[in-house]
Amino acid sequence: MATRKKTASKKKRASRRKKVEAKSKGLGASELSADPPDDVRALAATVEEDGGTALACYRDPLGGHWQILVSLPLDRVQPSVFQRDLSDTHVKKLTAVIDRLDRFLDPIILVRTEDGRYSTPNGHHRFAAMKKLGAKAITGLLIPDVSVAYQILALNTEKSPNLKDRSLEVIRLARALVDLGDPVESEFELQFEDPAYLTIGCCYEKRARYSGSAYHPILKKCEGWFDDPMSECIPVREARADRLLAVDDEVARLVTALKKKGLDSPYLKAFVVARLNPLRGPKAAGEFDETVDKMLDRAQRFDPAKIEASQVTASAGYGGGD
Repeated sequence: MATRKKTASKKKRASRRKKVEAKSKGLGASELSADPPDDVRALAATVEEDGGTALACYRDPLGGHWQILVSLPLDRVQPSVFQRDLSDTHVKKLTAVIDRLDRFLDPIILVRTEDGRYSTPNGHHRFAAMKKLGAKAITGLLIPDVSVAYQILALNTEKSPNLKDRSLEVIRLARALVDLGDPVESEFELQFEDPAYLTIGCCYEKRARYSGSAYHPILKKCEGWFDDPMSECIPVREARADRLLAVDDEVARLVTALKKKGLDSPYLKAFVVARLNPLRGPKAAGEFDETVDKMLDRAQRFDPAKIEASQVTASAGYGGGD
């Protein structure tokens, strides 16, 4: 069974980053171009065999890691399995801008997968825009270290994600990591950002129209990281999702009852969730199972007949979002 970190409920104090002296870190401009090691040369040769071109092998200026600027046929590229879903609106905007410029100036990030294709953990929307424009090829930065693809989630800022996008992206990454060494969940705090995303992601997988933003503020106070392999943690997250969906069913039942009573407000769901919430106040905290038990109990004792329209109106300032 997954075990929660003892420090999970405590807020970490952000450590101040030491001021770095200008021009003191990384490689100089003349040091980026050098003779690549054999494994990088071999990867560049593979790109050529796959119908692409290795335009340049060089070291990144900060860590000195090798990477290859490549051009690839569009049909050799695919989005990574843990990418967030495409936003049609964002693809449409990108397509229009790239088409108007008649230039592709922002290479996507790539890693070569075992099946001989090239996966992009950062660049899904740019790739889709180029595909929509009918481009034959696309440029990208090919990273020799495949594991970097699973670390790059924290850098993915192409499209600012909403809660659904973000949580689905996180749980998909967690599932992909099971096949890549099955690391401990808590080792990916930086990439996942919030343990609640994992549970909410499972909810969205089970119910596409789940209102995650209504419950996220509560989960942030009762969720924590697990110090166990991802393969053991995901079933726990799925079980928690089932319990949250049971709460959501109760909330839907109560909202329906309030509407039948004649109350009609866009804040009804937020009002009900706020009434069921046992973790009120900025310093409130609790354990997940205990919190859900209390919410289900409060749902059973919630009497729509006693609710007045003025109470719902007064709750309009309640922010249930993230």
